[in-house]
Amino acid sequence: MAIHVIALSNPRLAQAFVDYMRTQQIHVEMRPRGHEVELWLEEETQLRTVQEELAIFLRDPTNPRYLAASWQTGSVNAGIQYQRYSYLQTLKQKAGPLTLSVMVVTIAVFILMQVSGDERVMAWLSFPDEGQQIQLWRWFSHALLHFSLLHILFNMMWWWYLGGPVEKVLGTGKLLVITLVSALVSGWAQSWFSGVYFGGMSGVVYALMGYVWLRGEREPDGYLTMPRSLMAFALLWLIAGYFDILGMSIANAAHVAGLIVGLLMAFCDTYNKTTPR
Repeated sequence: MAIHVIALSNPRLAQAFVDYMRTQQIHVEMRPRGHEVELWLEEETQLRTVQEELAIFLRDPTNPRYLAASWQTGSVNAGIQYQRYSYLQTLKQKAGPLTLSVMVVTIAVFILMQVSGDERVMAWLSFPDEGQQIQLWRWFSHALLHFSLLHILFNMMWWWYLGGPVEKVLGTGKLLVITLVSALVSGWAQSWFSGVYFGGMSGVVYALMGYVWLRGEREPDGYLTMPRSLMAFALLWLIAGYFDILGMSIANAAHVAGLIVGLLMAFCDTYNKTTPR
């Protein structure tokens, strides 16, 4: 009896995965359903292998090895109608519900700040000031505040690039914990240096950088990794903030605190642990 594996909204990517699995001597069938394509597996004993390969594929579906597999197998699915490449589909496929939800809410808050003004929105969402500690949402909502288009674009790009794979591989719960802990700690650290009037996802982003990079270093065969060159760029950006090279106000304390949180969480999660294969 065939087993349902996943439904994908991009038939071309689904075909690439099917072709790659065929090179591994595993037959996965594509079945169209509305605007999606379902993948079905015939052999139940191969399910774990397919799920592991699928997790790797979803992190980087455009990797050359999948294109090479399609050239090698040369397969055609006559019943599948291929649609134009959609950046929205790619965005959704490489991110889970929490990643996408946070992006939507953050963008909505940014638009509201442009319409109503920064001060009005910050009055509700900024880090808790004296007498506001009981308003628990403030300990985390400061991460939703962004003060320029460059600010929000930079943070959302990294949030999607790192948060999406974390959620896909480790689950929504793990991403939620990293997000809440890093927002709390980075906000608290920044408040000591600049008061409560700051904002941005940078502390969370640096936590994800530290987490994904160290986890990849300690689990080289795992499913999460961040190139060392990108980590070096992140550290240079952090250092540049302290020397005011960029000519803009940067929450340096939040960056450092977030990075430390991410490194510590990755170390704890990989301590005396090997990646299952």
